[in-house]
Amino acid sequence: MINKIDKIDRKILALLQENARTPLKHLASKVFLSSPAVSSRIERLEKRGVITGYHASIDPAALDYHIKAFVNLTLTPKEKENFLEFINHCPNVTECHCITGHCSMIMKVLFPTTEELNKFIDHLQQYGVAETQIIFSTPIESRSIQTIQTELL
Repeated sequence: MINKIDKIDRKILALLQENARTPLKHLASKVFLSSPAVSSRIERLEKRGVITGYHASIDPAALDYHIKAFVNLTLTPKEKENFLEFINHCPNVTECHCITGHCSMIMKVLFPTTEELNKFIDHLQQYGVAETQIIFSTPIESRSIQTIQTELL
Protein backbone atom coordinates (compact mmCIF):
# COMPACT_ATOMS: atom_id res chain seq x y z
CA MET A 1 0.00 0.00 0.00
CA ILE A 2 1.45 3.34 -1.08
CA ASN A 3 -0.52 5.38 1.48
CA LYS A 4 0.40 3.28 4.50
CA ILE A 5 2.67 4.84 7.09
CA ASP A 6 5.08 2.17 8.23
CA LYS A 7 7.27 1.91 11.34
CA ILE A 8 10.17 3.68 9.63
CA ASP A 9 7.96 6.62 8.60
CA ARG A 10 6.63 6.79 12.16
CA LYS A 11 10.16 6.87 13.58
CA ILE A 12 11.15 9.62 11.12
CA LEU A 13 8.06 11.61 12.13
CA ALA A 14 8.89 11.18 15.82
CA LEU A 15 12.46 12.37 15.27
CA LEU A 16 11.37 15.37 13.20
CA GLN A 17 8.86 16.39 15.86
CA GLU A 18 11.67 16.39 18.43
CA ASN A 19 13.83 18.55 16.16
CA ALA A 20 12.80 19.45 12.63
CA ARG A 21 16.38 20.50 11.89
CA THR A 22 17.81 17.05 12.54
CA PRO A 23 20.33 16.34 9.77
CA LEU A 24 19.33 13.68 7.24
CA LYS A 25 22.46 11.72 8.08
CA HIS A 26 21.39 11.45 11.72
CA LEU A 27 17.82 10.49 10.78
CA ALA A 28 19.19 7.86 8.42
CA SER A 29 21.37 6.35 11.13
CA LYS A 30 18.39 6.12 13.50
CA VAL A 31 16.18 4.27 10.98
CA PHE A 32 18.98 2.25 9.32
CA LEU A 33 18.46 3.69 5.84
CA SER A 34 20.55 5.82 3.51
CA SER A 35 20.17 9.61 3.55
CA PRO A 36 18.60 9.63 0.05
CA ALA A 37 16.05 7.00 1.16
CA VAL A 38 15.10 9.09 4.21
CA SER A 39 14.91 12.22 2.07
CA SER A 40 12.57 10.42 -0.31
CA ARG A 41 10.35 9.28 2.57
CA ILE A 42 10.18 12.81 4.00
CA GLU A 43 9.30 14.23 0.58
CA ARG A 44 6.54 11.63 0.19
CA LEU A 45 5.17 12.48 3.67
CA GLU A 46 5.18 16.17 2.76
CA LYS A 47 3.40 15.59 -0.57
CA ARG A 48 0.74 13.47 1.16
CA GLY A 49 0.11 16.22 3.72
CA VAL A 50 1.29 14.15 6.69
CA ILE A 51 4.06 16.69 7.32
CA THR A 52 2.34 20.07 7.08
CA GLY A 53 5.25 22.35 7.88
CA TYR A 54 8.35 23.07 9.92
CA HIS A 55 8.19 25.62 12.71
CA ALA A 56 10.40 27.29 15.27
CA SER A 57 9.11 27.28 18.85
CA ILE A 58 9.38 30.78 20.26
CA ASP A 59 8.93 31.91 23.85
CA PRO A 60 6.15 34.54 23.68
CA ALA A 61 7.56 36.38 26.72
CA ALA A 62 10.81 36.95 24.84
CA LEU A 63 8.77 39.07 22.41
CA ASP A 64 6.92 40.84 25.27
CA TYR A 65 3.73 38.77 25.00
CA HIS A 66 3.24 38.18 28.72
CA ILE A 67 -0.50 37.51 28.70
CA LYS A 68 -1.67 34.14 27.38
CA ALA A 69 -5.38 33.37 27.46
CA PHE A 70 -8.16 31.21 26.12
CA VAL A 71 -11.19 33.10 24.90
CA ASN A 72 -14.48 31.26 24.42
CA LEU A 73 -17.01 32.92 22.17
CA THR A 74 -20.68 32.09 21.81
CA LEU A 75 -22.00 33.46 18.55
CA THR A 76 -25.01 32.98 16.34
CA PRO A 77 -24.70 31.20 13.00
CA LYS A 78 -25.45 34.54 11.27
CA GLU A 79 -22.36 36.11 12.87
CA LYS A 80 -19.98 33.22 12.11
CA GLU A 81 -18.91 34.41 8.65
CA ASN A 82 -18.25 37.99 9.85
CA PHE A 83 -16.40 36.68 12.89
CA LEU A 84 -14.17 34.40 10.79
CA GLU A 85 -13.31 37.26 8.45
CA PHE A 86 -12.36 39.41 11.45
CA ILE A 87 -10.40 36.74 13.30
CA ASN A 88 -8.31 35.82 10.24
CA HIS A 89 -6.76 39.29 10.48
CA CYS A 90 -5.94 39.15 14.22
CA PRO A 91 -2.25 38.29 14.66
CA ASN A 92 -2.67 37.93 18.43
CA VAL A 93 -4.93 34.90 17.88
CA THR A 94 -2.58 31.92 17.62
CA GLU A 95 -5.35 29.30 17.43
CA CYS A 96 -9.07 29.38 16.73
CA HIS A 97 -11.28 26.30 16.86
CA CYS A 98 -14.98 25.76 16.17
CA ILE A 99 -16.12 23.55 19.04
CA THR A 100 -19.08 21.73 20.55
CA GLY A 101 -20.51 22.63 23.93
CA HIS A 102 -21.83 25.85 25.38
CA CYS A 103 -19.50 27.99 23.23
CA SER A 104 -19.08 28.15 19.46
CA MET A 105 -15.40 29.04 19.27
CA ILE A 106 -12.31 28.81 21.42
CA MET A 107 -9.21 30.89 20.75
CA LYS A 108 -5.73 30.94 22.18
CA VAL A 109 -4.45 34.51 22.27
CA LEU A 110 -1.24 36.30 23.21
CA PHE A 111 -1.04 39.94 24.30
CA PRO A 112 1.62 42.15 25.90
CA THR A 113 -0.78 43.50 28.54
CA THR A 114 -4.18 42.82 30.07
CA GLU A 115 -5.32 46.20 28.75
CA GLU A 116 -4.74 45.06 25.17
CA LEU A 117 -6.47 41.75 25.88
CA ASN A 118 -9.42 43.72 27.30
CA LYS A 119 -9.66 45.84 24.11
CA PHE A 120 -9.69 42.65 22.03
CA ILE A 121 -12.46 41.13 24.17
CA ASP A 122 -14.47 44.37 23.92
CA HIS A 123 -14.19 44.14 20.12
CA LEU A 124 -15.32 40.49 20.17
CA GLN A 125 -18.55 41.47 21.92
CA GLN A 126 -19.99 42.63 18.58
CA TYR A 127 -19.98 38.98 17.44
CA GLY A 128 -21.29 37.32 20.59
CA VAL A 129 -20.62 36.66 24.26
CA ALA A 130 -16.97 36.17 25.21
CA GLU A 131 -15.60 34.37 28.25
CA THR A 132 -11.88 34.56 29.02
CA GLN A 133 -9.48 32.44 31.04
CA ILE A 134 -6.00 33.89 31.56
CA ILE A 135 -3.32 31.23 31.67
CA PHE A 136 -1.12 31.36 34.79
CA SER A 137 1.21 28.51 33.84
CA THR A 138 1.54 25.73 31.30
CA PRO A 139 2.75 22.47 32.86
CA ILE A 140 2.53 20.73 29.47
CA GLU A 141 3.23 22.75 26.36
CA SER A 142 2.16 21.52 22.96
CA ARG A 143 3.10 17.87 22.66
CA SER A 144 4.22 15.90 19.66
CA ILE A 145 1.73 13.54 18.09
CA GLN A 146 2.49 10.01 19.22
CA THR A 147 3.81 8.19 16.16
CA ILE A 148 5.04 4.99 17.71
CA GLN A 149 2.61 2.68 19.47
CA THR A 150 3.42 2.49 23.17
CA GLU A 151 1.73 0.85 26.09
CA LEU A 152 0.48 2.97 28.97
CA LEU A 153 2.44 2.52 32.17
